[in-house]
Amino acid sequence: MTTLVELTEVSKTYNGAGARAVLDQVSLDIDGGEFTAIMGPSGSGKSTLLNLIAGIDRPSGGRVTVGGEDLGRLNEGRLARFRRARLGFVFQFFNLLGNLTVLENVLIPAQLHGTRPALARARAMQLLTDLDIADLANRYPAHLAGGQQQRVAIARALINEPALLLADEPTGALDTRSGEQVLELISGLGREGRTVIMVTHDVKLATRHAGRVVTLIDGRIHDDTRLDGASPLPETMVKVRIDQEQK
Repeated sequence: MTTLVELTEVSKTYNGAGARAVLDQVSLDIDGGEFTAIMGPSGSGKSTLLNLIAGIDRPSGGRVTVGGEDLGRLNEGRLARFRRARLGFVFQFFNLLGNLTVLENVLIPAQLHGTRPALARARAMQLLTDLDIADLANRYPAHLAGGQQQRVAIARALINEPALLLADEPTGALDTRSGEQVLELISGLGREGRTVIMVTHDVKLATRHAGRVVTLIDGRIHDDTRLDGASPLPETMVKVRIDQEQK
C-alpha cells in the first residue's frame, strides 16, 4: 500500500503561560484505503492531530505530509486549495449554514473549487440520493434531525471527491441509532477504498467499523493496533470500553 498521510516527529504547543505540548513527537503513517480511528481521553491531542493533517493548524515542530505534499511548505492560499481538492472534513456539530438549503450547503466546496455549476449540481444530487436524503434538498438545516444534518455534512465533505475523509467525533452530537447509521455510511466509504481518519471516544464504534485504532494519551501514541480479528485489544482500550459499558 502507498502511504497517504505521514507525520514525522510532529509536536504542537499553543502559546500561553505554562504551555505544554498538546502533541509530543508523534510519528504516524497511514496508507491509502485505511480506515483509522483516533482515540484517547479528553485533552490527549486527537482533534489537534486531525487539524494538523487537514492543514487547519500548523505544527510547532516536525513535518506533516499528505499525498506527497509537505503542508509546511504551503502558504495559506495553497493550503486552502489543497483542502478543497484533496480533503473532506466532517465535524461533530455539522457546521451547516442555516440560511442555505441542504443542496446549497453541499455545493459550497464545489463552487469554491470552480467546478462547473451543472456538474456540481448533478454530483450533489447524486450524493444526496446515495445518502437517502434527496427529498430534503430544498429544506433548511433547522428543519432536519441531527442524523439528517450529519448526512448533509458528509455529502458536503464528498462533493469534490477527496482522497481523504477526516471526521472529528462525527457521532458525538447524535443519538445512538443515528450515530450507528452515520458510522455505517462512513464505514462504507472505507470499504470503497477511500481513506478515512476518524476521531471518536466510543471504543465499540471504533472497533466495529475501523481497521486500525491509534490511541493517544498525553499527546503521544500509546497504542497502534490493527483490528484483524486475531490480535487482542490493547489494555487501554479494554479499560475504556468497560468504563463505557458501566455508565
